Amino acid sequence: MRKHMLAAQRKDHLLALLDREGRVVAKTVADDLGVSEDAIRRDLRELAEEGRLLRVYGGALPIPAAEPPVVERRELATESKERVARRAAASVRPGATIVLDAGTTTLAMARHLPSGADLTVITPSPAVALAVAEHSDARVILIGGELSRHSMVAGGALAMEAVQHLAADVFFLGATGVDPERGLTTGELDDAVTKRAIASRCTETVVVASEDKIGGAARYPVLPFDAIAAVITDPLDTNPLIDELTARITRPE
Repeated sequence: MRKHMLAAQRKDHLLALLDREGRVVAKTVADDLGVSEDAIRRDLRELAEEGRLLRVYGGALPIPAAEPPVVERRELATESKERVARRAAASVRPGATIVLDAGTTTLAMARHLPSGADLTVITPSPAVALAVAEHSDARVILIGGELSRHSMVAGGALAMEAVQHLAADVFFLGATGVDPERGLTTGELDDAVTKRAIASRCTETVVVASEDKIGGAARYPVLPFDAIAAVITDPLDTNPLIDELTARITRPE
């Protein structure tokens, strides 16, 4: 392609490529345009500073769409969430102490927990806590803190302090996006911090991911795949990314 393309033209080309292919690989574009990789990285850095794209290692991705409020997310992929929720609830061992993350899939999971299993359920979500209390005989521990009106989850300094005094067997984590390249992401910074803090107090972390979450991405990273024991997906979801996700998870011995 054109070796002497102006910087402004290169940026237009990068944005068009991003729109068309969903990602930019700096080395590939540099080779195609016959310019240095440093020049492309500089273009990407300037575009990121303008809020036009999201810089990642080796290139760039589109700016993730804003996560809708929880009241809107309840209507997305409802049947898929139910299948994931049933699958996740069936994996809970009798006598376990588990943490249910805030989110629509874990809310569905709360309705399928077995009774008579001597469970303890910890959650930062008032809605999940009420669902567990209504549909099972599990002991319920609610993590307190400032309630986000967007996600309806407790967070902030008080929540962080409470989390440090907890211990659990399994954290069932919900993420806005679950993608083999972009990882586990969420739309709110405080939510990402809360998830990491909870995961650090649990023996293992299991991601629950309905069909609408596979391949999605939000702005804030949550955890690397090597910190995850498993991803529970919809058994009817044939998305090829699921096999890639499974391959990226380092399973405990």
